[in-house]
Order: sequence, then structure tokens, then C-alpha cells
Amino acid sequence: MQALIHIDGGARGNPGPAAAGVCITTPDGDTALHEAGYWLGELTNNEAEYQGLLHALKAAAELGFESVTIRSDSELMVKQIKGEYRVKAPNLKPLFATARERLDSFRGWSIEHVRREKNKRADQLANLAMDARRDVVETSADSA
Repeated sequence: MQALIHIDGGARGNPGPAAAGVCITTPDGDTALHEAGYWLGELTNNEAEYQGLLHALKAAAELGFESVTIRSDSELMVKQIKGEYRVKAPNLKPLFATARERLDSFRGWSIEHVRREKNKRADQLANLAMDARRDVVETSADSA
């Protein structure tokens, strides 16, 4: 089984109140299987982006997906995960290591950078969690 995942993370201030949005759909993007915003507390924007990836990979594994295609508007994170950029920031190194470990647990994966306008739902979910200052689950296989 393959999933299409859109992720976003953000902080109001850098660092500041932060959240991540995760939208997991069928490969065609037509059916939402998991949509949630995750409240993260006080983080940097880049830490929030990585936390979005980690939450997405955990949810995808719990849903039983073997392969994932990830889309994010964080060019830095995408290029770091792909090995095109080195991870220099000490606060990102453990997040990067955990993300690569989780990615390696899937049979197949890919990650790609998309423009913000192609990542609207994940951004909305992150903002919902930031506004509420708590996790917000919109759609979940558990609630279906």
C-alpha cells in the first residue's frame, strides 16, 4: 500500500509557538485517510518542519503503509533528507537521524519539494493546531 503525504510545520516567531500539519491520502490524493495538526510548543520553524515529517511517518506506519511519497514546502528539510544539503544545525541533527531511521522502515519512499500553494491543507492543519494550542485531528482511520 502506498500513501501520498503532505506535511508542513511552522512557528510564530523563530523560535515561537509551533505546530505541524499532516495530510495522508490515497496515492491519487482523492481520499483523506489522516488529517491532523500537531501542537509542538516552542520550537524553531525548521524543527517544526521536521516534527511534521516525524508525525507523518509515524501515522503512515500505524496505518500500515509500505511506501510513501512525501511533499513538503520546506526546501531545506527536503534537500537535507535527500542528502543534497548537510545538516549543520545541532538542534536538527537528532530530528534528521530519526526521520531517516523511520524512512528506512518503509519498503519505498520519496520526498519532494512543492510550492506553498500546493501544500495548503497541511498548512491549514498546522495553523489550526497553533490557534488551538493542542492537537487537532480532522480525519483519522481510527475515527472512521
